[in-house]
Amino acid sequence: MVTHPQHNNLSTEHIPGGLSQAGHTAAAVFLGFVLVLGFFGNFLVLLVFSRFSGLRTPANLLLVNISISDMLVCIFGTSLSFSASVRGRWLTGSYGCKWYGFSNALFGIVSLVSLALLSFERYSVLLCKQQSDSCQYRRAWLAVAASWLYSLVWTVPPLLGWSSYGLEGPGTTCSVQWHQRTATARSYVSCLFVFCLLLPLVLMFFCYGKILLAVRAVTGINSTYPDWREGRVLLMVVTMVTGYLLCWMPYGVVAMLASFGRLGLVPPAASLIPSLLAKTSTVINPFIYVVLNSQVRKQEKLLQIKMTPTFISRRCGITSRPEGSRSSVVLVAQCEAQKITTVLL
Repeated sequence: MVTHPQHNNLSTEHIPGGLSQAGHTAAAVFLGFVLVLGFFGNFLVLLVFSRFSGLRTPANLLLVNISISDMLVCIFGTSLSFSASVRGRWLTGSYGCKWYGFSNALFGIVSLVSLALLSFERYSVLLCKQQSDSCQYRRAWLAVAASWLYSLVWTVPPLLGWSSYGLEGPGTTCSVQWHQRTATARSYVSCLFVFCLLLPLVLMFFCYGKILLAVRAVTGINSTYPDWREGRVLLMVVTMVTGYLLCWMPYGVVAMLASFGRLGLVPPAASLIPSLLAKTSTVINPFIYVVLNSQVRKQEKLLQIKMTPTFISRRCGITSRPEGSRSSVVLVAQCEAQKITTVLL
């Protein structure tokens, strides 16, 4: 985004192309809604998972991690930018600006990486061999730890001199100083775009694409498989990927334009919009991944049960029939179809 040289008081009164008072008020109203909805939405998610132990499945640990990082964005990020928009200027000085830029980048990347790891966890559970509970939990905890470590790797360097954090847009938010034209600053922006935005997106496309192919394969085997289930799986995948793209891709594209485009290509007022969209992820994430996925929390319990032949027969209604009979194959396909689709629906 468009950023500005830092001074001790970080005055934003004379930023060219800055927002009018009405613009600051509109941004404050928007941020106020995002702050309230994001905080209480993620708080309710954490409350539900803490109250019901049956929901603490390996994949849901990543949902909890996403909610924690989104809630921290609301506390340490949205609240400060809301206050700054109310006053029309940055309020907490240069050190507060650096903390804001670092913490929001840290929590934001944790959320992005966790979304990608969640897609990989679902892919692994559905399409890979069954693993023990302890192995799945250990893998989930490692994924949570990896999301924070990976984020730290990419957000600490600006504090050490590889780029830097400063004011962006109309001067009411702080982030990486995208406008710097040095080779080191541009290399950091490029790495951040590739490894923290595109790479998680590619992983999501791969994992959810494989799940959709599995659903189509089951549809081909089982002619009684209802079309609406396949449609709902497709809708759920499109919703998750669209939410990711809507919240984060504009921010990444504008950052690249500010770094590599001509000077003044992105005015400060226009650069505020992608920043606001990125903050709406704290509202969209709990809605998409928890509210729309109420059955995930119920069905994932079944994925922890060892799928013995006796269980499959009882679950799918298979009685003693010759092995390889057409009816047995169809019934097993029905069971697998339910397993695949209910993880996403």
